[in-house]
Amino acid sequence: MFLSKRKVQVERTEYLTDGMTPEQAKKHRKKWLRIFDLGGSIVTAIVIIFILFTFVFRPASVVGESMLPTLQNGDWLITMPQSEYEYGDIVVFTPDENMVNHEGEPQNGEPYIKRVIATAGQTVDINFVSGQVMVNGETLDEKYILEITRESSDVSFPVTVPEGKVFVLGDNRNNSRDSRTSGVGFVDEETILGKAVFRLLPLGSFDVYENFNPGE
Repeated sequence: MFLSKRKVQVERTEYLTDGMTPEQAKKHRKKWLRIFDLGGSIVTAIVIIFILFTFVFRPASVVGESMLPTLQNGDWLITMPQSEYEYGDIVVFTPDENMVNHEGEPQNGEPYIKRVIATAGQTVDINFVSGQVMVNGETLDEKYILEITRESSDVSFPVTVPEGKVFVLGDNRNNSRDSRTSGVGFVDEETILGKAVFRLLPLGSFDVYENFNPGE
């Protein structure tokens, strides 16, 4: 009888370690488990976001007015690499070693953001009098441009796009440095970081293709 009573007292003393009852100790353990689970979820989310924005999605900022009215200076885009690029795609690409600025010096700095007008094997012609752009003899219905194409440069038309390259123009045709100049020329697909898939900022204006019909 006495031994049994003493055993209960010892077990109760062990349970009251750190001043907690068994129920309190259980709740305490659950609280810390929840904290560890939350911390693990946050770390996992950060790693996933880092991987996505490093290898899948890439942010890009719009600098300048060459893509008006579609894109504004200061817009932020999310881009995604594609296996191939098509007419109408808004692409972000880095200057390669052949690109030069107006002074003929190697072009460095911010990536270019332009629209794909033609791909490998297609022939581009531009009538700078009428402002019409033609691909394989068909005039494009360009609802996305600010003004018709009046400005020419040192590239003579028509031109045929080589394999592995694309022909690009800015939507603000009379204020854009693009494939009309030999300093940019045809864009190597290997220099393309990705296609703009949506506008991140400003909020509330996500669709960058609202003025483009893929079926055109």
